[in-house]
Amino acid sequence: MPEKEYKFQPPRRRGPHRRGMPAEKPKDSKKILGKLLNYIRSYIPAIVIALLLGCAGAVFSVIGPNKLSDITNLITEGFIKGIDIDSVLNICIFLTILYALSWVFNYVQGFILTTVTQRTSKSLRTDISEKINRMPLRYFDSTAYGDVLSRVTNDVDTIGQMLNNSIGSLISSITLLVGALIMMFVTNALMAGAAIAASIIGFVFMMVIMAHSQKYFIAQQKNLGDINGHIEETYSGHQVVRAYNAEDEVEEVFDNINNKLYESAWKSQFFSGLMMPLMGFIGNFGYVVVCVLGAVLAANGSISFGVIVSFMIYIRLFTQPLSQLAQVFTSLQSALAASERVFEFLDEEELSDESGKTAELKNIRGDVEFRNVSFGYNPDKTIIHNFSAKARAGQTIAIVGPTGAGKTTIVNLLMRFYEVDSGEILIDGIPTSSLRRENVREQFCMVLQDTWIFEGTLRENIVYSKTGITDSRLDEVCAAVGLTHFVRALPNGYDTVLDGQTNLSAGQRQLVTIARAMIENSPMLILDEATSSVDTKTELLVQRAMSKLTQGRTSFVIAHRLSTIKNADLILVLKDGDVIESGTHNQLIEKGGFYSDLYNSGVPPMSVRN
Repeated sequence: MPEKEYKFQPPRRRGPHRRGMPAEKPKDSKKILGKLLNYIRSYIPAIVIALLLGCAGAVFSVIGPNKLSDITNLITEGFIKGIDIDSVLNICIFLTILYALSWVFNYVQGFILTTVTQRTSKSLRTDISEKINRMPLRYFDSTAYGDVLSRVTNDVDTIGQMLNNSIGSLISSITLLVGALIMMFVTNALMAGAAIAASIIGFVFMMVIMAHSQKYFIAQQKNLGDINGHIEETYSGHQVVRAYNAEDEVEEVFDNINNKLYESAWKSQFFSGLMMPLMGFIGNFGYVVVCVLGAVLAANGSISFGVIVSFMIYIRLFTQPLSQLAQVFTSLQSALAASERVFEFLDEEELSDESGKTAELKNIRGDVEFRNVSFGYNPDKTIIHNFSAKARAGQTIAIVGPTGAGKTTIVNLLMRFYEVDSGEILIDGIPTSSLRRENVREQFCMVLQDTWIFEGTLRENIVYSKTGITDSRLDEVCAAVGLTHFVRALPNGYDTVLDGQTNLSAGQRQLVTIARAMIENSPMLILDEATSSVDTKTELLVQRAMSKLTQGRTSFVIAHRLSTIKNADLILVLKDGDVIESGTHNQLIEKGGFYSDLYNSGVPPMSVRN
């Protein structure tokens, strides 16, 4: 059988909307709209006031043409009897006041809606940010960060634009439409019927377009999330892309997603773009109908010339709202698609509420016990099998094993980043499940293999979330981890901003995170491949610092180099989620088992395969 050819696969977006899966059908628009209205319910009184002002402004605009008809009739009659200047002037003053009030009401309406819009957008972004902190890490294991960012930025902005531009237009357009319709029937029923008949065509086409375009608006928002996810995933590792000369393949994947976004955006905008010219055509067609019918009626003496003038304006007031409604429905479709994604995120399952838990760890000794712990990231695949181990206060526990054995998972469970499927973990005899997560995590300081340096000063990066740290304490910690020379070389010392202009080596980044852990000064310590990014000389310096740091603390060390854990009080050897050996370094070497083979082979455990 010929060997199957491998095809380049890009970093792929995970989760329920991952690439390659068919787009979901749009959910119930009424339900999504109901959620949005429920979300802004506290602003409804202000919105109602704004809408009433918009209605009043629209009513004033509708009354105007009727008065213009009176002016036209006065001028027409004046050609024979003389123009009544006082009457014309009074009507002009009335119209000026009317239109001025209409402008004021519309301005106040816009001010209120803009305020409501910005506060709603701010509230949505805040709720999403807070939601992120309440969600389990399982969600982010299966969802691209770029997609979450797209919901915070693009989707929230889309909702804000709809609230700002569409709500006021919707009500004022409907008021203007109904008002113009009533005034047309009051002025002349026959001409009103003709104008409506000419406009029905526009309504029919608008409904047909809306029915076919909604799916493209939903696809546009999801494709936008796809492209953000791809960019975030790919360009965060751009060095790897360039190192493996994968620029062409990555560009091909980007083009594929970009083409999908282009196709959905083009179709959605094409259909929405049809509405404006369609409404314009209907409006012009209405002018023609009114002019022809008006001319016939005026020739027969059925109406005055002023009626034709007023109807010309009424046709504009009647068709203009139709065009605005077309724009509103286009904006509403985009907003509904964005709202679906935002509220889908806000409705995701959260971490359980722990406000009722009263147990609390204070002044702990540091005894830790894993009791028959089982866990799997997926329900159908267990990684940790009935794991049991004990660590006495002040001991250093090293965890070694091949890749995928479950070393980091043990630490994740200890910190309650994930909850155990069965069994329990105890600290000083208290199950961690009975403690608040914050209380568990404040007992540990951590140094991870993946370093995290944010844009801020060196001081801010080291004393992260701590207060009252003096420069002398910083000097002491930096000296312990070997950062003194690095600090002195910086232009502003501890106050130098670490950003794209400040180049830190992988080892320096690791040293900063180790210094951060020393500043935290928690009673227990977790080192997950803490020295994997430093050279041998720096490692010796760090080991001395760690020896001081681990004194009097229960420490869990996931080791990259077996030589660094020879002095550990207890070494746990994991394989396939089970502890297959345990003991001190000398005991395990004498035993001549799996650990002895790893140590004598000189191969780091991270490189050993099952």
